[in-house]
This record gives sequence, structure tokens and C-alpha cells, in this order.
Amino acid sequence: MKRPRDIVLVVDDSPATLGVLNEALEQAGYTVLIAQSGTTALALVERVTPDIVLMDALMPGLDGFETCRRMKQNPALVSVPIVFMTGLTETEHVIRGLDAGGVDYVSKPVAADEVIARIGVHLANARLTRSAQMALDAAGRFLLAADRAGRVLWSTPQATRLIELASGTSGGTLPPAVTQWLRTCADNPLTARQASLTTAFHRNGQHRLQVTYIGQVGPDEQLLRLVAEQDGSDEILLRDRLALTTREAEVLLWLSRGKSNRDIAEILGLSPRTINKHLEQMFEKLGVENRASATALAVRTLQG
Repeated sequence: MKRPRDIVLVVDDSPATLGVLNEALEQAGYTVLIAQSGTTALALVERVTPDIVLMDALMPGLDGFETCRRMKQNPALVSVPIVFMTGLTETEHVIRGLDAGGVDYVSKPVAADEVIARIGVHLANARLTRSAQMALDAAGRFLLAADRAGRVLWSTPQATRLIELASGTSGGTLPPAVTQWLRTCADNPLTARQASLTTAFHRNGQHRLQVTYIGQVGPDEQLLRLVAEQDGSDEILLRDRLALTTREAEVLLWLSRGKSNRDIAEILGLSPRTINKHLEQMFEKLGVENRASATALAVRTLQG
């Protein structure tokens, strides 16, 4: 079966540039959409999601930087690469494009061969990213990446649903309390690894959202893991009644269910060595010496 043609959206107020790129891209096997203003481009992407965008940096009215910024607020466009086209090669303009959410830039007048080569690279990278995110979601991973402002850069579908439930929004931004906590973690990435925050769901006070900071995975890109908690759940009971951390309570719960260290590591997405460390700290807190004693204490706690 032939793979569907990738869709390239070209945004430029110059008819000459649009003509050159339209012809070259069509010949290269792409489906080309054209917009002569940022406003038109934003209206177009509400109906069709392109695979990549070529964006003129300087346009009358809504310029390319602001158009890109608004596109990235749309969850459907978060992983769509945007390449700027500009005659401005000063560092400040390149930085503006990257800060707005662009992944690359080409200088005007554009060379069609160079544009096509760059498109191929960014489309391949985008497909790998989407495949990885789909694999994470299929494995039941509730993961997302966000910047310091709380904007969600990408997330697995399951994580998106949790954020929507917790914040009452479309899932494009984190709740304010989580955003503030994330900034603190981003300022201290080494000491913040595996730090957690628990906040009440916006729509249902009986549920809480646990957010764990995994680490920085890119420039202003912080990786987070989400867990939905319900008041009265076994993890919360163990945590609160035994004065454990959330992670220690999770480990103890799976331990009480007969799981090995390796099984627990796979379930929680950690290494067996990390599980051993959590067990050592937990045994000391609980005043027990082995797995059997810890399991017995957990069972008594949950039954009581």
C-alpha cells in the first residue's frame, strides 16, 4: 500500500515564493496547502492538520512568530514541525523563531532543494516522535513534556485525558499549581528528580492528580509522569498511615501483591536498583527487616 502523501502548509505573503515552493513540493510528492497570511493559516489548520509547516517570519498583520506561537497552543499541532523562512539571519531573529516553537529556519530567497531536504529530515523525526509517544501510550504510560510556562509540548493520549480532567481545559496547559511546582523543579533538576506533587482534580474533589518530575529532556522541556489517585485508594492509605512517600507506598503495595523487584520496576517504569533503594529506605521507616515483614504490615494496614 502507498503511504498517504504528507501535507505541507506554506504560509507566505509573497505570491512568487508560494509559486516556487508549490511547484517544487508537488513535484517532490507532497500535498501543498497555501496561506497568504497568519490569520488564514490559523483558520486553515482548524480544518486540516498538516504534517509540516513552512512559515514566513515577516508578514503584514500577524507575523510568522505569533502565528507559530498560536499554532502551538493547539494540541493537534504540538508535534507538527514548523520551519521558518526568513531573510533575517541575525541571531535574535533565529532565537525568536525557536522560542515561538519552530524547529529550523531557511534563508530567503529559498532554495527549493534545500527546503525539500530539510522537510524530509523533520518529517522523519516527527514520525519517530509520534511512534514513541504511541508506544508509550499503548504501554499504559501517562507521560507528558511541558515547558516552564506550563504549556504541554507533547503528551500521550492517556496523560492528555488526565490533564483535561484535572484542569478543566483542553489539555494544552497544566493547572496553575502544577506549573508553579514545575518551575521549581526546572530550577533544581538534579535534586528534583522523582519529586512529586499531588493536587485535587478540578471537577471532582474525590480524585487527585499525582505529578512526578522525571527530568529535563530538552531545552525548556521537562518530562512528567501522571497518576490519578482516588481518596481511599490503597496507595494513599499506605502513604498516609505509614508516613511513606508516594513512591514508597506504590512499591510497598506491589510488594504486598507478591511482585518481585523486577516486576515492580517494570510496572513503575524504574530500574531494579532504584526499587532496591526504595525498599531499603522503606524498611528503615517501617522498622522491619525483610520483605515478608513489610508485606504483613501492609496487609494489616489496608485491612484496618
